[in-house]
Amino acid sequence: MGSGNSYYAAAVKAATKSWRAFFFGSIDPGNFITIDKPPAALWVQALSGRLFGYSSWSMLVPEAAMGVTSVLVLHRLVRRWAGNLAAHLSALALALTPVAVLMFRFNNPDAFLTLLCVLAAWALWSAVETGRTRWLVVAAGLVGLAFDTKMLQAFLVVPPFVLVYLVAGPPRLGKRLLQLAAAAGTLLVAGGWWVAVVALWPTASRPYIGSTTNNSILSLVFGYNGLSRILGGSGGGPAGAGGGGPTFGGAAGWGRLFNTIVGGQISWLIPLAGAGLAAGLWLTRRGPRTDRGRAGWMLWGLWGLGCLATFSLAKGIFHPYYTVQLAPAVASLAGGGSVALWHLGQRHRAVTA
Repeated sequence: MGSGNSYYAAAVKAATKSWRAFFFGSIDPGNFITIDKPPAALWVQALSGRLFGYSSWSMLVPEAAMGVTSVLVLHRLVRRWAGNLAAHLSALALALTPVAVLMFRFNNPDAFLTLLCVLAAWALWSAVETGRTRWLVVAAGLVGLAFDTKMLQAFLVVPPFVLVYLVAGPPRLGKRLLQLAAAAGTLLVAGGWWVAVVALWPTASRPYIGSTTNNSILSLVFGYNGLSRILGGSGGGPAGAGGGGPTFGGAAGWGRLFNTIVGGQISWLIPLAGAGLAAGLWLTRRGPRTDRGRAGWMLWGLWGLGCLATFSLAKGIFHPYYTVQLAPAVASLAGGGSVALWHLGQRHRAVTA
C-alpha cells in the first residue's frame, strides 16, 4: 500500500508517539518543527494509528473512507437538488475523476478538506430548504474545521455559500443577514481557535512553525499558505520549496487547468459542466427568488468558477492535486447539467415539432 507522502507520514507517526506533536502537527516526536499545514487531517490519521498501530493501512484507510463518504454525501445532496438521475451521474463523475481517485487513497490533507466542504454544502442546502440558523452554523463550523485542515484554501467555498443563502434563503433579508452574521462568528471561532492557541503559546515550549522565517503561525496563514500562494513570493517550505518556487502544474494562466499536466486530472468534464450550468440557469431563469433549482446552479457554479479562477491564476506553489476541491462542483454540474441539457433539448423539440 505504501506510505503515501512521506512528509505527512512522518508527522502522523510523530502524532502517534507524542500528544504535543499531535496537537501542533510536528514532523518529529521531539517537537522540533511543524509541517506546513494545520493538523486537523493528521488528527484523523493519527487517531487511527493510535487505535490500530501506526502503519500504512491505519493511515490510508481513513482517506479511502473519506472518499467513499464524499461520493455518498454528494449523491444525496444532488438528489435533493436535481433528482435521482442527476445524483447518480454526479456521484459516478466524482468517483471516476482521476485527481479524486488519487487523493482519496493518499495521506495529503486534501481528502479531508474535500469531504468537509461537501458536508458543509449539505448543511448549507438544509439551511436553504428550511431557513433554520442552526444549519448555517453547522456549515460554518465545518468550513472552520476545513480551515484547520488546509488554511485559506478552505475559504474558496465561503463566497458561494454566502451568496446562495443571501439570494435564496427563505427568511426575510434582515433575518438572512443576521443568520449569516451568526455563521461568520461560528466560522471565526471554529477556524481560529487552533491558530489563537498556537499564537499565544510560549515559543520556547512549542515546536518551530514550519515553512516560516519568523516562527509565526500568522505568517504561515497569511504568508506561505496565503498570499504567497496567489501572488508568489518567498518563504521556506518542505524540502526547501518557497512561495515563489515551482508551480508543479505549469505556468499560471487561464489555460493551466487544460495543460498536459493538469488537464487529465480534473478538466475532462469541465466543458460539459459549463454547458450544463448554462442550460440549468436558462431553465430556471424565471423562477422565484427562493427557487431551489436555480440555487443549486448558483452553488455549484460559483464553487466551480471560484476554484477554477484561483487555481488557474495562482502564481505561487501550485500542485495539480489541489484541484480535487474543484471536483465536487464539476461532478455536480456535469451530472445535473446532463439532465438539464436533455430537458432543454426536449423543450426545443416540442417547440419546433
